[in-house]
Amino acid sequence: MRILLLTHGFNSLTQRLFVELRERGHAVSVEFDIHDSVTERAVEDWRPDLLIAPFLKRAIPESVYGRLPCLIVHPGIEGDRGPAALDWAILRGEPTWGVTVLQADAEMDAGPVWESETFPLRRAPKSSIYRNEVTEAATRAVLRCVDRFPDTQARLPAETWWRGPMRQADRAIDWATDDTATVLRKIHSADGHPGLLDSINGQAVYLHDAHAAEGLSGPPGALVARDGDALCRATVDGAVWIGHLRAKDGLKLPAGRVIDLAALPQVPGPSAIRYEEHGAVGVLHFAFHNGAMSADDCDRLRAAFIEATTRPTKVIVLMGGPDFWSNGIHLNVIEAADSPAEESWRTINAMNDLTLTVLTCASHVTVSALRGNAGAGGVFLALAADHVWAREGVVLNPHYKGMGNLYGSEYWTYLLPRRCGEDHARAVAEARLPMGTAEALRLGLVDAPVADDAAILAGAQALVPDAARALREKAARRAADETAKPLAAYRAEELERMRLNFFGFDPSYHVARYNFVRKVPKSRTPLHLAVHG
Repeated sequence: MRILLLTHGFNSLTQRLFVELRERGHAVSVEFDIHDSVTERAVEDWRPDLLIAPFLKRAIPESVYGRLPCLIVHPGIEGDRGPAALDWAILRGEPTWGVTVLQADAEMDAGPVWESETFPLRRAPKSSIYRNEVTEAATRAVLRCVDRFPDTQARLPAETWWRGPMRQADRAIDWATDDTATVLRKIHSADGHPGLLDSINGQAVYLHDAHAAEGLSGPPGALVARDGDALCRATVDGAVWIGHLRAKDGLKLPAGRVIDLAALPQVPGPSAIRYEEHGAVGVLHFAFHNGAMSADDCDRLRAAFIEATTRPTKVIVLMGGPDFWSNGIHLNVIEAADSPAEESWRTINAMNDLTLTVLTCASHVTVSALRGNAGAGGVFLALAADHVWAREGVVLNPHYKGMGNLYGSEYWTYLLPRRCGEDHARAVAEARLPMGTAEALRLGLVDAPVADDAAILAGAQALVPDAARALREKAARRAADETAKPLAAYRAEELERMRLNFFGFDPSYHVARYNFVRKVPKSRTPLHLAVHG
């Protein structure tokens, strides 16, 4: 079929549906929901059989839904209506929640239901639930609708209820009375955007990235400790760690970059980097917030990897985090720096140092196990390992150009052709499109699919008996490749192009970064997505 995805932005769910629908042979075009007349023109030009709206912030006009079937993906159970469904479910502590696919109608969220799914509502931030449970349930439900289209089993729910937008007053923290569970529900319900508005030392800030603090307490509301850039604040029955803050009209940053934490005692907290061993297999977790890595993050992860290579193990698994493996350089930290160009340069070199350390590891067989999505430099960091495994449903964005025609580094000009050949490498870099695990397997970017953590660990254990031979073969390949063209040459060539991006006359990267981190709405749909344009 010809399908039009109408969306506020090309977010994780929209990308997943884009990948899955194309994988099934459908012709898919994307239109950002900018103005009714733009949507009407997209429908006229593309002539879709079906319009799917995975992520909208306003209603579809009658001029469109009256012309063809339009399916809305609503992150709520059957009967739920309103723009903050997931926020309210998390705040209320609902035990189960779900996704409903309904047909657009004159009344918001009141059309006939085509499909729905439910799931246990994990106690986690809204963005994590959206990227995982909501995305998985929505993908299954939408694909069922598409598979049987034009036949439907549409129905009206037995009852409906409306909950309006959630205001800051609805989830404001009362530090004098709220326990840890309540504080976490309130912060989690606002995770992503806009965050929960609060005050610290008289400064208005939005709270993000909260976790329970084990064994810490103090006067309710008091700041009691820090761990690097994370701060710990007391509740009536314990404390919570807050990893990121956003000042009003500012950027979301590690908390210590927004307020001064120097006077607080340093204690161990919920570090993004964690190492564990399972026999001869070492597992390195790195759950950086939103998958973004600052120069300091890269240096810390590199030090942790080097430490892991000193252990008497045979295999090291780079596990990433459950929501993201890595999305490359931390654009918010770069934007907030005194000189974004200099910070960009520092960060890309730190990413290169990390990638080089993994790529040239001679002591261990290395595995990149992608349980969450990866983008830009994060994809190429993954390709530096000997083996790349990915969970079904993971979405990769192995390109940089969408960020102001950024050239990219992390040795991608060596790693990508090595895995998929020169022609495919050029096509991947130029396409600027997301790809799923199936396509990545066909291209050679991924070696094997994995179902879960248990399968990753079992696969790593299976590599142990043959590790010595694998390391000899790796050393021989690396020596041959180095003779043909040294890694230093690839790095120098890439950085020469990156220097122009950062310090040259063309400001495209800086403009694109500014718009991205400040969430400036798109004025048009990029042509590589709007193939009807």
